[in-house]
Amino acid sequence: MHNIPLNNILFLDIETVPCVSEYEYLDDRGRYFWDKKALKIAQSDNDTPETLFGKAGIYAEFGKIVCISCGIIAADDSKTVLRIKSFYDDDEKQLLIDFAAMLNKSFNDDSKYLCAHNGKEFDFPYIARRMLINGINVPQILDSAGKKPWDIRHLDTMELWKFGDYKHYTSLDLLTYIFNIPTPKDDIDGSQVGNVYWHDGDLPRIVTYCQKDVVAIVNLYLRFKVEPIIEDINIHYLT
Repeated sequence: MHNIPLNNILFLDIETVPCVSEYEYLDDRGRYFWDKKALKIAQSDNDTPETLFGKAGIYAEFGKIVCISCGIIAADDSKTVLRIKSFYDDDEKQLLIDFAAMLNKSFNDDSKYLCAHNGKEFDFPYIARRMLINGINVPQILDSAGKKPWDIRHLDTMELWKFGDYKHYTSLDLLTYIFNIPTPKDDIDGSQVGNVYWHDGDLPRIVTYCQKDVVAIVNLYLRFKVEPIIEDINIHYLT
């Protein structure tokens, strides 16, 4: 990671929600398949397909993406700045079309990388699966099918922290704490995103939350490189 120019890395985070607002709105086949999934993830007798449906958003087969926030480190008048742009829409297909177009235009050569926290297990495969479900060609940088591990240009801050200890899971929140990375007090957490989207109808609130995670991922990556973090004054939010 030390040899990769920072401006060749696209840092990202996604926010996902269940495909419908409530279990009862699944069609018959969707309900059948979710019931089977719920049996596998239930942890107590109190867990039912209905009570577990709030977790549906973490599975690409039962969820959808409502926001992808991205960050690029760049030089601006001799300062290092972070530029943040978010792709968000109630129409998941349009969101993914726009995101894919950006990747195909600006991140389509072997010098570019994607970076997320737990991205190899969640963000990258989730985006690719939802693109296929929506009939969108997966951009080269996201498509890992048939590639050798060293040809896949994906960085993962959680994996970097493991140092080969594959049993170890460390949350982004914990790592920002132990590395003394300042983070604004959030008014929501990941478990509340589905409710904020489907019941409050507040997508901009979710976008703000997603963007904060991208800033945290960028600064964590910089800490791993023993470099200064980017101060708030040098973060530019693009429309």
